[in-house]
Amino acid sequence: MDVTPLKGLDPFDIFDAEAARLEAYFSGLTEQEWNRPSRCAGWSVRDVLGHLAGEELYNQACLDGDLAGLFAALEKEGVNDLTSFNEWCVATRRQVPVEQVLQEWRDKNGDTRRRMRERGMDATLLTMVGEYPVGLQTFHYSSEYATHADDVGVPVAAEEEPGRSEWRARVGLFALSEKKTPVRVEQIGDRYRVRLGEQSADLSRGEFIAATVARLPDDHPLPSALRTALRCLA
Repeated sequence: MDVTPLKGLDPFDIFDAEAARLEAYFSGLTEQEWNRPSRCAGWSVRDVLGHLAGEELYNQACLDGDLAGLFAALEKEGVNDLTSFNEWCVATRRQVPVEQVLQEWRDKNGDTRRRMRERGMDATLLTMVGEYPVGLQTFHYSSEYATHADDVGVPVAAEEEPGRSEWRARVGLFALSEKKTPVRVEQIGDRYRVRLGEQSADLSRGEFIAATVARLPDDHPLPSALRTALRCLA
């Protein structure tokens, strides 16, 4: 994998910023806004919060080095893959007061971010793919948070958007190399020329980011083979 695109980025600062943006947004929502549909099919804004809170079970198990314990507990709940885990996280929190779910996420994510930063970029932690660098895992978490922030409509200040889009595109380039996808990407200014065999397309930075996290609109003209090859962070 090629980590060159990540040079100069601080994953811990990025993760903190994305978490702060989500917390500020969630803290001001009304009941009607919590129940509004998100960009995730079948999930409300409240469900996305439940998903983020539930993910902390995995994040904390990685830090504790106890994935075996987590998987054993989940198996008793009938959870046996990522899809069922995501649905279980959401379903088990739908009847819990939203303020309680929000506090759960605040506490657990705050602890995750603190512990990741304390370990440092080059340390490792146990993940589903084995021992993995803390810094790189933090980039993955940051991308997840940015994607779900967009899913629920979190506003981004105009002065923050260029830098946010830049790091997201750079993480996308890294993730494509990590996945060893056959697609080739050439960055030309703020645009991205993508090639797969005889197929090619020119994408804006926003389109490239959306492709890497599987959020391109269904009616986007990008060929399906390129769309599939570019998906690396979702």
